[in-house]
Amino acid sequence: MAEKEMLKLNTGTTTVGLIGKDAVVLAADQQSNLGNIKDNLTVSKIYKINDKVALTIAGGVGDALAVVRFMKSHAKMYELEREYPLTPKAAMTLLANVLNGNRYYPFMAFFILGGFNGKGELYSSDLVGGYNPVDKFTSTGSGFELAYGYLEDQYKEGLPTDKLIETAVKAVKVAKRRDINTGGESISVFVISKDGVRELTKKELEKYIA
Repeated sequence: MAEKEMLKLNTGTTTVGLIGKDAVVLAADQQSNLGNIKDNLTVSKIYKINDKVALTIAGGVGDALAVVRFMKSHAKMYELEREYPLTPKAAMTLLANVLNGNRYYPFMAFFILGGFNGKGELYSSDLVGGYNPVDKFTSTGSGFELAYGYLEDQYKEGLPTDKLIETAVKAVKVAKRRDINTGGESISVFVISKDGVRELTKKELEKYIA
């Protein structure tokens, strides 16, 4: 199968990242696709790297998860050697180096990296390791334009965490409503703050998704 065809079979998602007053929130839909078929409706597209950093994935699932495994293992080794965790900036540099080192045979995946190190930090990357620090919000995946449209209208700087979660969830819901490749049974949400990385439970999400 041609690489272009493989990429087509494994793309389709909406992920968002937002910075608030006291936290960074990452949110994503839960649908994976196999061509025109909804392959899975409960997949995870956000991964905890360490207690300070989490990562969203979009694109080729195999490539994205290979990068996630590499990031997790190196973050653990870093912490064991230095006795303090990999910071968000250092994690983004590591991710950029991995992607750039494979630029001739790139990982077909896009990432949003969120973290907290005294304050919220947010980054988006391209296929070959180019990245930008984000001071408000960002989005990836097939539904990113829909999410961006909502966020441009509704996002405000300095949002408290509760409102930040609500805004992130609604951005993904907008994409789910109109983008055929964005869906799933629910929405995954991670909050990254001074207290660490935490995934919201189904019960906690109820008031935001209803």
